[in-house]
Amino acid sequence: MAREMKIRTRTQEGAIEVLVLVTHPMETGMRKDKGSSKVIPAHFIQELSIELNGKLMTTTSLGIGVSENPLLGFRTKAAKNGDKLKISWKDNKGETGTAEAVVDA
Repeated sequence: MAREMKIRTRTQEGAIEVLVLVTHPMETGMRKDKGSSKVIPAHFIQELSIELNGKLMTTTSLGIGVSENPLLGFRTKAAKNGDKLKISWKDNKGETGTAEAVVDA
């Protein structure tokens, strides 16, 4: 299933702030379906990678403690207007997602 990602950039306190909204259920595997009382299987983002102009900046691990449709943010002084950001994720069920944006702050 294709999941939507939105990336937004702005200048904040002398750095570029990047906000990423990922449409994802982020199920913990501990909730029960109200109708059937069956456990809803875990489904969460495990890894998120950030590239700037084709170079890997960082990779981070996520888990079940992150909310549904997470809004993730970070600041960097390495980016400037016109630079290309690429954000990719992979979840525990093998789904992946990628979004690209040009820094416009």
